[in-house]
Amino acid sequence: MKFQIMLKILTLLLSKRKITAREIAERYEISVRSVYRYLDELTICGVPLNVARGRYGGITVADTYKLPAGYFTREEYSAAINALNAMASQIGDANIISAREKLESRQKCERTGTSVSGNIIVDGGTWGDTKRFSDKMQVVEQAVNEGKSLIIDYISREGEHSKRVIDPYVLIFKQNVWYVYAFCHTKQSFRTFKIGRIRGAAFTGGTFEKRTISRDEIPLDFYYPTDKLISVTLEIEKASLADAEEWLGIENIEPRGKSFIADVTLPNDSGLTGKILSYGGAVKVLAPQSLKEKVIAAAKKIKDIYA
Repeated sequence: MKFQIMLKILTLLLSKRKITAREIAERYEISVRSVYRYLDELTICGVPLNVARGRYGGITVADTYKLPAGYFTREEYSAAINALNAMASQIGDANIISAREKLESRQKCERTGTSVSGNIIVDGGTWGDTKRFSDKMQVVEQAVNEGKSLIIDYISREGEHSKRVIDPYVLIFKQNVWYVYAFCHTKQSFRTFKIGRIRGAAFTGGTFEKRTISRDEIPLDFYYPTDKLISVTLEIEKASLADAEEWLGIENIEPRGKSFIADVTLPNDSGLTGKILSYGGAVKVLAPQSLKEKVIAAAKKIKDIYA
C-alpha cells in the first residue's frame, strides 16, 4: 500500500504544475506528515522535488525530470487524453481520472529533444548522459521563447546551493559552454547562470514581459573580469592543431616555422593549467613565465603521484 501511494503521488506531481501537501493529503486520505515522509522517500529515490513556500509555494517536480519514454507518439497521447477528458466529464469515474493523469504525466515525459531554435543540436553532457543536459536546455529554451519564469536549483562555482526564481531572457554560448542571462528575483538584478550548474528547473506557472535589452547590456566576461585574465603565447604542434583551433579559435593561431603560435587572452585559473596539460606536451607555453612554472609544477605533481 505504501508504494502504491508513493507511485500515485509521483504520478500526480508529474501531471500537475504545482500542488500543496495538504491537497495531496486530502486526495489520498493521509496526513500531511505522511505526505512529507513520502516526499522524502521519493527524493532519496532520485526524484528532484522542489518544496517552496510563499508566493511560489507548493510542491513541484523539476521539468527536467523524465520517466522512460513509452510507445505513444505525442499525437496519440493528445488523442487519448482528450478522450479520457470527455469521459471523465460525463462519468466522473476515479479510475478514468487516474488514467488521464498518468497519461498527462507521460506526455510531459515525452517532451524531449536536443534542438535549440529548431536548428542547433546541443549535447553538452558527458558520454552516456542520457540527454539530461539537453533536457535542461529544452526547458530553459522554452522559458526564453515563451516568457515563462523558472525556479532553478543552482550550485555556484563556490559550491553555494540555492533555489532561485528567474526570468530567462536569452541563451548564450561561449567557449563551448551554455549560459542563460536572466532576471533573478532573489537578487533583484540580471545575472548570468551556467546551464551546467543548474541541477533542476521547473516552470513556476508565471510569465513575464521582456523589456528591451541591448547587446551591450549583457556581460560576456561572466566570471572572468579583466584582472582575472592573462595574455598567453602558446606553441602548438601540427598533430594537435585541429583540437587547439576548436579551443582557441582558428583566427588566433598562425603558422610560424614548423609549428603554430597562438597569442590569446584566457582565464587565469587552475582550469587553464589542466587544459594545457591535457595536450600531453603538444601545446607549450612560451609566455608568461608564471604560467610556465604552474604547468611545470602541475606536471611534476602528476609524475610524483604515479612514481
